[in-house]
Amino acid sequence: MAVPALARQDADDSAPAENAPSPRSWGRAFGDIRAAIAQRELWGHLGWQDIKQRYRRSVIGPLWITISMAVTAAALGGLYSQLFGQPIGTFMPYVTVGFMIWYFISACVLEGTETFISNEGLIRFLPAPLMIYVFRTVWRQILFFAHNVVVYVIVLALFFRQLDQPYTMVNNNPDAIVHPGLSWWALLAIPAFVLIVVNGLWVTLLFGIISARFRDIPPVVGSFMQLFFTMTPIIWTTDLLSGGDPGSPKAIIAFLAKLNPFYHFIEIFRAPLVGQVQSWTHWVVCGGITLVGWALALIALRNYRSRVAYWV
Repeated sequence: MAVPALARQDADDSAPAENAPSPRSWGRAFGDIRAAIAQRELWGHLGWQDIKQRYRRSVIGPLWITISMAVTAAALGGLYSQLFGQPIGTFMPYVTVGFMIWYFISACVLEGTETFISNEGLIRFLPAPLMIYVFRTVWRQILFFAHNVVVYVIVLALFFRQLDQPYTMVNNNPDAIVHPGLSWWALLAIPAFVLIVVNGLWVTLLFGIISARFRDIPPVVGSFMQLFFTMTPIIWTTDLLSGGDPGSPKAIIAFLAKLNPFYHFIEIFRAPLVGQVQSWTHWVVCGGITLVGWALALIALRNYRSRVAYWV
């Protein structure tokens, strides 16, 4: 019996839909990343525009980023060097680099929770890969970080002799951080920063997707970041916790400090820049966090990339 023409047409129209790949597929997830990388001119331009927009009609513009960083580092570095009895020539660069990389990490976390929410209009009306907004957010933080590097260069010029001078203990504490002085090992800060950027991408992606679905996440993350700032050795040094008896409060706090993931990321970047010994344990921990973090982020991208437009 002949099939009616209309029935044949309906069957033909439905065939592609049945054979179409599922929106939850690894191919589409990795395709989103590849497409975003190919459109780097777009997110690169958007990142530049974010900075220009923030400092529009300002007399000195983005230099406010550098000034703010310099004032914070100088005030806290000078204060806590006296409170902790640390030589200012080594403690000031220690605090400066700590703040410099902490600002980048915390901004990726905090602004990462808002990355899709703040781009609601573009996500709804611009047919672009989801990863473009992730790259835009991290690229903007890289530009901010580049401004703060100027502060480190100034501090390095002022305290180079103290940083280049090796010492093995602070305040006669044999357990203090070993400081062999500046050397070519300082170049390890470059791959360290690249690794931190790679982690900033998965943090922005994963937290952005979760926050788009659950709007309580951004304030919760903000509260935890304030806690982690206090618990992370940025304005204090880990040698202050050394020498405690096993089971003592000082030993427990020292153990908890080593469990802090931010501590390891900061150390792989800061240690070579301030002439301290860089432990390879930090690299192992950071590498493990990178693999686990990207696995979780890719799973979230695979399963929920098509829903973000509806959540925002």
